[in-house]
Amino acid sequence: MNQASVQLPDAAEAVRDFYERLPYPRPVTSLDRYQQRWQDAARRRADYHLYWPAAPYREDRSILIAGCGTSQAAKHAMRWPAARVTGIDFSATSVRCTEELKRRYSLSNLQLHQLPVERAGELGMSFDQIVCTGVLHHLPDPDAGLKALRDVLKPEGAMHLMVYAPYGRTGIYMLQDFCRRLGIRAGNGEIRDLIGALTALPPGHPLEALLREAPDFRQEAALADALLHPQDRAYSVPQLFDFLREAGLTFGRWVKQASYSPHCGVMAALPQAGRLAQLPLAEQYAAVELFRGTMVRHSAVVYRNENPGRRQSISFAGDAWLAYVPIRLPDTICVQERLPPGAAAVLINQTHTYKDLILPLTEAERCLFDAIDGIHNISEIIVTMLPGALDNKTKAGARSLFERLWWYDQVVFDAAVEGGGETEGGRGARDGGSVKRGEGRGAE
Repeated sequence: MNQASVQLPDAAEAVRDFYERLPYPRPVTSLDRYQQRWQDAARRRADYHLYWPAAPYREDRSILIAGCGTSQAAKHAMRWPAARVTGIDFSATSVRCTEELKRRYSLSNLQLHQLPVERAGELGMSFDQIVCTGVLHHLPDPDAGLKALRDVLKPEGAMHLMVYAPYGRTGIYMLQDFCRRLGIRAGNGEIRDLIGALTALPPGHPLEALLREAPDFRQEAALADALLHPQDRAYSVPQLFDFLREAGLTFGRWVKQASYSPHCGVMAALPQAGRLAQLPLAEQYAAVELFRGTMVRHSAVVYRNENPGRRQSISFAGDAWLAYVPIRLPDTICVQERLPPGAAAVLINQTHTYKDLILPLTEAERCLFDAIDGIHNISEIIVTMLPGALDNKTKAGARSLFERLWWYDQVVFDAAVEGGGETEGGRGARDGGSVKRGEGRGAE
């Protein structure tokens, strides 16, 4: 571990002291379940093409975990054993916890540094991927932090960025102000008393639903991180887009995009759905955030502005989409009981927090979905499952299905090689992510 000798501003020092006393996420001693989960080659390939749909699959990347906390860098080193993973955090406690996991699991591909995010340039490296989740909104100067990360992102690189969202955190900010007014501090006794006080929140309080749906708030470290943190801000969708633009970054996609889409769930059924869909994408996302009203965070894939997201974008205009190889996302389940009228199946991504984001399929659509194996492209799937001419009507139906699968976070696409040909490493690279026809991944 390399330790930075740095004098931090008072606000930054307060944040570091907070995490030295109350490390969060809570330190863990075992990553066995995580390791087993990510041994699935299909899961790794789907994760890769979420960030790089138009790039050949590869695992030997350089990855920076910026603000790595107690275990995040170790998890990524375990997830991507062929990658070179670097973790930085300004908390000695967090780095020490990660070092223990590195030793326990012999993670020789992981390097750790006690270093603030704002000084990432001192590593003297650039990275294919940067992961910075739950960090920038705690910095005294988030703009400086994001610009520092942008400077060490390779031109063709991708960044996973997560920041707090304001509207779903209204109850949190009310209780933060409550604690400030009463002088409640992040001491063990006061945190326990605060947990007890929260049980008396009146029905309908803006924090009530979040407490019910996020049981980890009953844990002291999680509650302290939410309500007693010395530095905290949130970004609405328009503020996030401004934040990215000022740093020289371009929005690519949401990690989970169905929640933001006017084409999905309850949003598609609104009387104003047509008007909403006519807005520019950024305006659509801002409007959906306001209507849903309960988003607590925004998690996005972003690129450097000289390598804008369009190079890694998915489009259903023209016929290029026929060459995409669809890859199922592993957290989907396929339900075939108690279905809505006319549906042969319903797809549910279990990571979605909104219950309206279910995707009904007709019998013909279910057959096409079942044929997704991570090897064949859309054109090949259509010809195999719907014998006959690939006429305009057939193409229109297939386009509608695969576009909906994509918006609903049921698939990502390998669009790297036109016609579904060999990727880097040959067809064997795809075989590792294949699913036998008829064995829906939703069964996992």
